[in-house]
Amino acid sequence: MKVELTKFRIKENKSARVDEWIEYMQDHMDDVLVTLEGEKMFVETIFREQKGDHEYLYWYSVQDETGKELDEDDPPIDETHLKFWEECIDKTFRPEDMKAAVCMIPKRIQRAMNEYA
Repeated sequence: MKVELTKFRIKENKSARVDEWIEYMQDHMDDVLVTLEGEKMFVETIFREQKGDHEYLYWYSVQDETGKELDEDDPPIDETHLKFWEECIDKTFRPEDMKAAVCMIPKRIQRAMNEYA
């Protein structure tokens, strides 16, 4: 099981577009969840933070080891997600991968995830 948390910086003046991006995902949650199934993604959560003059998104995920990343063969919802990503994520900021110090997922939940995968 892969448990990840990564920090990305939002481009300057793109906060309103990120609002639209988040709203888009919420409005299309059924499609988002189908995509997560295909990626063997058990949990994916996006957090926002405003710190000084910069805004950040944090992606937290729990995924099966065999899960795949997005690519061009994915459903249309992913294409829209990637367009927002290209428009909003600051490529001059090196993403920060946080190191998990401890992962607290009850064994019964881990077993259910593994059985599902």
